[in-house]
Amino acid sequence: MNSRRDRNNRAALFDGIEEGGIRSSSSYSHEIDEQENDRAIDGLQDRVAILKRLSGDINEEVETHNRMLDRMGNDMDTSRGVLSGTMDKFKMVFEKKSSRSMFTLVASFVVIFLLIYYLTR
Repeated sequence: MNSRRDRNNRAALFDGIEEGGIRSSSSYSHEIDEQENDRAIDGLQDRVAILKRLSGDINEEVETHNRMLDRMGNDMDTSRGVLSGTMDKFKMVFEKKSSRSMFTLVASFVVIFLLIYYLTR
């Protein structure tokens, strides 16, 4: 329907030129040229419509992937925060109690070793 309106507009445009004294050598070649132009325009319109749909699909796919990557980034930030908190707690435990705990552990092993040694002797 849109192409018919374009054809009518072109016909009006060409009629104005022909009335001004510029005429083609034969009306038959003018009609053939006009038909070829119409076919080419229709083909271009089809291609433009296909490209428009493709670009819309690509845009939708890109937006979907961006949302997915944003969610993954947020999840990674959350897990990084949890892991960082856990590591901070481990550092506090090892820094504060490591010397006392290590001494207690070594002393208990020594006592147990000596006890077993004297009992088996």
